[in-house]
Amino acid sequence: MSENAMAVVILAAGQGSRMQSDLPKVLHRLGGVPLVGHALAAAHSLDPEQIVVVTGHGAPAVAKAIARLDPEAATVLQPEQLGTGHAVRQALPALEGFEGRVIVLYGDTPFISPETLAALASHPSDLVVLGFEAEDPGRYGRLIVTAQGLDRIVEYKDADAATRDIALCNSGVMALDAGLLRRLLVRLTNDNASGEYYLTDLPALARAEGHRADVVICDEDETLGINTRAELAAAEAAFQARARARAMEDGVTLTDPASTFFALDTVIGRDAIIGPNVVFGPGVTIESGAEILPFCHLEGCHVSAGATVGPFARLRPGAELGGDVHVGNFVEIKNAVLDEGVKVGHLTYLGDAHVGEHSNIGAGTITCNYDGVSKHRTVIGPRAFIGSDTMLVAPVTVGADAMTGSGSVITQDIPDGALAIGRARQATKPGLAVRLMTALRAAREAR
Repeated sequence: MSENAMAVVILAAGQGSRMQSDLPKVLHRLGGVPLVGHALAAAHSLDPEQIVVVTGHGAPAVAKAIARLDPEAATVLQPEQLGTGHAVRQALPALEGFEGRVIVLYGDTPFISPETLAALASHPSDLVVLGFEAEDPGRYGRLIVTAQGLDRIVEYKDADAATRDIALCNSGVMALDAGLLRRLLVRLTNDNASGEYYLTDLPALARAEGHRADVVICDEDETLGINTRAELAAAEAAFQARARARAMEDGVTLTDPASTFFALDTVIGRDAIIGPNVVFGPGVTIESGAEILPFCHLEGCHVSAGATVGPFARLRPGAELGGDVHVGNFVEIKNAVLDEGVKVGHLTYLGDAHVGEHSNIGAGTITCNYDGVSKHRTVIGPRAFIGSDTMLVAPVTVGADAMTGSGSVITQDIPDGALAIGRARQATKPGLAVRLMTALRAAREAR
């Protein structure tokens, strides 16, 4: 273990009753991912050796989300919510043997920057608290600082009038040596107005042992916690504003920034062009020079340089678009690879498929990939031409340079260079249309 080893404990046990929701607060989405996903992303900026998430309310659902977001993170249960100090104590068994610095974060506080966390991690004091100057201190705990550093933290409920006049507030985020954390946690008491074990009592206990405590100050915006639906909406607006500004600073053209929505992990290369009303779900990478036209929804996909998507297209998880691919209006791609130069102009669904380079997919084409129980794969070779309104009933393979006739239902493999037509023979009945319509009108008048 290196002398600069880091571990992160994320507190995610609260119910969040003010959200008026059956969903645990940390699972409400911000930037396309649960709130706790932002805390996990912040934790990873420190390259920690361990991440431990403390769950409580809705623990099975939270643990399931953590396993999906970060399979290497450990989860522990706080069976009763008896305060932040009690919550961190539940994490100690998972940190057994760890001797570096521990940083405590919160699953509902999404905006703490990597720079701020780095300042906490590298601070020379034995215990460091993240504080902020509040425009309206309200019910935040107050930080009492002297020439010797941080003296103590006073919770609002326990503060007198003079203490409540202090503007330097506690964010709850704290960093300290693991050994010191273990010693101090067992000394916490619940002798306070709330009857809880406060993590905020640790600075005073540390000073009593002769350790120095200090404060790292950040912007108030970084400490924004989410407690209500209104605060969640405000946080979403703040997240999107930052994501849009960052994208444009990185050389991305946003035709209408206000109508473009990003996820936490959206990656867009320089000189990409994003049209109005485009929504990026999680897991999207857009390479340099690609263009996403208006009213598209993308999630879990990769778009290569020179490709164009939309308008009104949907890329679902597993969509991989090669260079210079064109996906047009009302096209849906799911779990499918489109090699270089493929054109899918309009009104098409390609699911569980691989389309070879420079193939052309006609309007109304559908890969019939689901039989009601299992998914099946369609393979289309390079330079194939799929006629409009073709149904490709998977599993099926269309060879290189092959063609399908418009309106075909293809149920068998097509060899390279072959033309396949799978439709009923047309029968033409001279004069029948006029006679039929005359009879129908007469029947209607007779009624």
